[in-house]
This record gives sequence, structure tokens and C-alpha cells, in this order.
Amino acid sequence: MKRHTARWTRAAVALAGVLSVAGCSLIGTDGGSADSGTVTLVTHDSFAISDEARESFERESGYELRVRKTGDAGALTNELVLTKDAPIGDVAFGVDSTFYSRALDADVFVPYRPRGSASIPVKYAVADTRLTPIDAGDVCVNIDKRWFAEHDVEPPRNLRDLTEPRYRGLFAVPSPETSSPGLAFLLNTVATFGPDQGWKNYWSRLVDNDVRVSSSWQEAYNQDFSGSSGSGQRPIVLSYASSPAAEVDDQGRARTEALLDTCYRQVEYAGVLRGAEHPKAARELMDFLLSWTFQSQVPEQMYVYPTVLGVELPENWERVAPRPEDSTELDPRRVEDNRAEWISQWRELTRR
Repeated sequence: MKRHTARWTRAAVALAGVLSVAGCSLIGTDGGSADSGTVTLVTHDSFAISDEARESFERESGYELRVRKTGDAGALTNELVLTKDAPIGDVAFGVDSTFYSRALDADVFVPYRPRGSASIPVKYAVADTRLTPIDAGDVCVNIDKRWFAEHDVEPPRNLRDLTEPRYRGLFAVPSPETSSPGLAFLLNTVATFGPDQGWKNYWSRLVDNDVRVSSSWQEAYNQDFSGSSGSGQRPIVLSYASSPAAEVDDQGRARTEALLDTCYRQVEYAGVLRGAEHPKAARELMDFLLSWTFQSQVPEQMYVYPTVLGVELPENWERVAPRPEDSTELDPRRVEDNRAEWISQWRELTRR
């Protein structure tokens, strides 16, 4: 299950660093390049595509798809910015809503509206045609249903409940400094409890209630959480709305449940890189990312929700991993302007 082995640690790293960049920008047409039969997709480490979908694109377009993976969402965005004068591919996929504004401010993409854009619902659509929403992953609190049944404890219903004494020592969450889901949870608390003192007071109560903060989603979910295949002791964890689809038994029953009143929406975008060596191929790849062929395999390959209307979820998802309807969101510009400060303040709150 690809999404649950690599996808979840798209680190919210500080966007600073030095990359060694050699050469100059290669701007030209597909016909003028010795490599005109290829198109390069730059993405995060958790990108996955089925063999059938890949073969379909290559057969119908005539281009060989090359995939270049480069860390998590934060590292991907950072590298795109630092290499914008010598782009490392033709299309980039995986810049998410927490890094959306940084990528646009750096002007690393060119406008392009792919075929299929009209089928993207309003809740995912963006006005800027330099980036196109490809998938959505809602970060939600998950619970181990069996643990709560065996201990005769009523599960929490919302974020505020997690600070109640009866849930002391039961919640595991990844750090917003090193985990994209962890950052999404921090942003959710800001949106839910207020950007000034409200979210800080909430985190202080979580700390007092013995919340466990880990460095990654893998550690929180696979080691701390009792509802996964590991041997964790905590029955509440931060994960995704789609996570229960990975915990289904032979009878089609999910051991876990996502609490849909605790979700924060993350959208992943793709765009044509400015200075792409193969701009025509890049546009064809963008069209493909919104095609039924690609969108229909997104849930099973990456455990996220497709953004195109009419693409059905896998059988059983509607029951065990329904798509949240009212996930919390913050404006990407506001996130970009405040992310570093909020993380710094969170660090001070959780050090005590």
C-alpha cells in the first residue's frame, strides 16, 4: 500500500538551504531537443502511478514518462524554487496547499489550463492557472474502534474533546516541523481556535493531557497507534480520512475510523515548469493528470481523493473512507505569511 508507506511524511521543513545548481535554463520546443521523446515529472517520494496508467499515457502521447522524485512536499517546493533558472523537469506534481503561495511567488510555473479543468468542483478550484488541483488528502484524527469498545470509553468527536482528561495519554500526532500531516493539524488548530491565543491555549491543554509528538507520520501511525499493524499503545492518532481503507479485514470491516469533524483539507497541485525543455509534452502530461485514466487510479495508488467530478472511489471507500465534506482550510497566502512563526511558537509551547 504505497500511500501508507511513503506518502505520509511530506515534511514541513523550513524552506531554506543551498542546492548546487549547474548549467543554464533549457528553453526550447520538443521538436528541437534530442530528448524530444520524453517528458519529466518532478514529484515527491510518495508519488505512484499504476503500470496500466503509465503505459496508457506513453502509448497515446508517444512520450516516455520519466519520474524524478525529490523528497517530500516541502523539499520539492524548495528545490523547484532554487532551480527555477535551470528547471529539473517539465511538470511538477506535489506542491500542496501549505506551500502553494511560495511556489507561485517564485514564479516557477507558467499558465496552462488542462483539458478536464471544468470538471474540478469549486471547493478545489483555484483562480491562478499556473497550478491545477490534482488530488486532495484530508488530514483527520483517526481512532482504533476496537480499543474504545473493549475499554468502554466513548470516542472523541472533535478537536476540543482531545483535551478532556479521559483521553489523557491516548493521542499521538506528528510534529509540524517534520511532517506535512503534522503541519496540517497545527493549521487546523489555528483555524479552529483562533490565530492569536486560542490555538496556543489549545496546544497547552494537549501537552497537559500527555499528547505524544513524534517526528513523522510513520512513527505516529505505525509505532504509537494501536489500530495499525504495529503494537502501539495509543488509540488516537493523526492520519488521513482515507486511512481506514487500509485497515479493512476479510469481512470488509475497518478497524479504524476517521473523525470527519476533525479534518483539514490538503490539496496537491501540478503545473508546467517555466523553461521546461519539452513544453508540448508537458501540456499533454497535465491533460493526462486530469484524465479519467489517471484520476481513477489515484485512490488505490496514493490513498487520496481525485479532484475530478464523476470519478468513483474504490468499492468500500464510501463506507469505510467517505470523502469529508466540511474540512477546515486556511488561505494559502495566510499560511505562507505565518507558517514559520506559528511553528516557532508551537515549538516553544511543546518544549515545556
